Amino acid sequence: MSQQVIICVDDEKTVLRSLKAELQEAVGNDYIIEIAEGGQEALELIEELLEDGDEIPLIISDHIMPDMKGDELLKQAHIISPKTIKIMLTGQADIEAIANAINSANLYRYITKPWQAEDLKLTVREALNSYLQDKQLAQQNAQLQQMNQELVEFNCEQAVLIAKLHENENRLTQFLEAMPIGVGVLDADGKPYYINRKAKEIFGKGVVPDTSSKQLSEVYQLYQAGTNQKYPTENLPSVRALKGESATADDAEVHQGDKIIPLEIFATPIYDQQGNIVYAINTLQDITERQEAEAERQKFIEDLFEVNCNLELSLDAEVEIAEATSRFVPNEFLAFLGYDSIVDIKLGGAVELEMSVLFSDIRDFTTLSEQMTPTENFKFINSYLSRMEPLIVENHGFIDKYIGDAIMALFSEGADDAVKAGIAMLHTLAEYNRDRASVGYAPLEIGVGINTGSLILGIVGGKNRMDGTVISDAVNLASRIESLTKNYGVSLLITQQTFDRLRNPGDYAIRVIDKVQVKGKSEWVTVYEVFDADWPEVKAGKLATLQLFTEALSLYNMNSFREASALFADCLRQNPGDNVARIYLERCN
Repeated sequence: MSQQVIICVDDEKTVLRSLKAELQEAVGNDYIIEIAEGGQEALELIEELLEDGDEIPLIISDHIMPDMKGDELLKQAHIISPKTIKIMLTGQADIEAIANAINSANLYRYITKPWQAEDLKLTVREALNSYLQDKQLAQQNAQLQQMNQELVEFNCEQAVLIAKLHENENRLTQFLEAMPIGVGVLDADGKPYYINRKAKEIFGKGVVPDTSSKQLSEVYQLYQAGTNQKYPTENLPSVRALKGESATADDAEVHQGDKIIPLEIFATPIYDQQGNIVYAINTLQDITERQEAEAERQKFIEDLFEVNCNLELSLDAEVEIAEATSRFVPNEFLAFLGYDSIVDIKLGGAVELEMSVLFSDIRDFTTLSEQMTPTENFKFINSYLSRMEPLIVENHGFIDKYIGDAIMALFSEGADDAVKAGIAMLHTLAEYNRDRASVGYAPLEIGVGINTGSLILGIVGGKNRMDGTVISDAVNLASRIESLTKNYGVSLLITQQTFDRLRNPGDYAIRVIDKVQVKGKSEWVTVYEVFDADWPEVKAGKLATLQLFTEALSLYNMNSFREASALFADCLRQNPGDNVARIYLERCN
């Protein structure tokens, strides 16, 4: 059973006996009074009592002691037991010592020696009442938080989502309105909920109230590409997303009078905390320029094939063509499907493989992009990607696709290749940032996420338009893991599946940081941070506190938040740049 203990500290035994007797008279049998003849002995006593589960409402310490001054003792005691009230007895303490105790140990009061018995008793009683009031207030706050949490859990998920949207309305609206692609949101009933500026330009209208999901194609003039037939509403990606499917379509177009706008649509469901679908969000990309470029590319390929059929190409020319086509379809992709060249590609060809999937993305790219012209944007993207692409190739990977500033790369020969590529990308980014800084540009930050698992690699599309792609939950998880790097303030995260396939994890600076349930997934995933590319001082600090951090995380997972908080605080003291330790300390508190 937990006991209430008051600790008295003085290097004079006579003073200790007198102090203990007066305190016993003041507090009666409600508290146990322990004594210590020096600062170090007092700290050991505090740790022993706390380990036994006892409470320490009050510490009274002399200031002038041979082994440790009273203000330093109270400062260290505050770190171990911050809620304990501290009183300092002083006959010679200077203003600096008292100020140090107030600032560093939250000193309650100092009493001059020799003390007045009634003053001491009154001070102790008031201090204990203050401790009890703070304790009761903390318990009431905890109960209130629990009641509030229970209230939130009983509210319907749509009300929760609406409340959250209202809290962030200005920021979210500004972000969505600034996006260079169209964004639309359907509510759980399939009715239009939100349409941003770009989508209004595409549709020629905004949210039309009382529009049902069955009326979407009619109201927003959505047609099957190349026809005058309305697009089947049940096939719209946003409608499919309301059924739990992440869907895409590139065979839809909007008719605005004589103007026809071809679209690429991507939609995904949005879940509440109970896993219910509450919204479907879709993006709309005007692909007019892409189709024109694709038509030119297709014409180029057709012309190339025609020349190949009518002329006997030299070996040098064949090599040149192979190199050109490999820039669009990687040779590795063709090899996995058993094709010798791009000419052999057939729709539906597919193979199941185990690979490591790497996603990387520039953080806050939208904000950065808004500050540049389209031409500057292209120059910047090409400058960045031209530095990253060789690193992936050097580590036996190949790039499956570029998604704006994002990179998706595949590695078939082992998880180590993917992790080494991610580390190399971060080192190269540091060099690139030094170049940018020399001409006055802001530094870039990227996040890298890696997952390993089975995937289907193959050819999708139609008769006149094919594309190589990979389909797998492992790919989606890699993308989700990359997005978590921003949440934890780190650069490189890998999953348990990738960690398990590393030949020797000890070759890397690595630590487990959390077990998470990513958006849209029911399974929990263990996530590791790889910090080889951190700033040298931050990396050294993480390595030095690795065992301490691991112990703190274990205590946190066992809900021992007070003990975990102390260890995370120690991690931050030794390594202020440890963002993950800072996040867990905030969670504990």
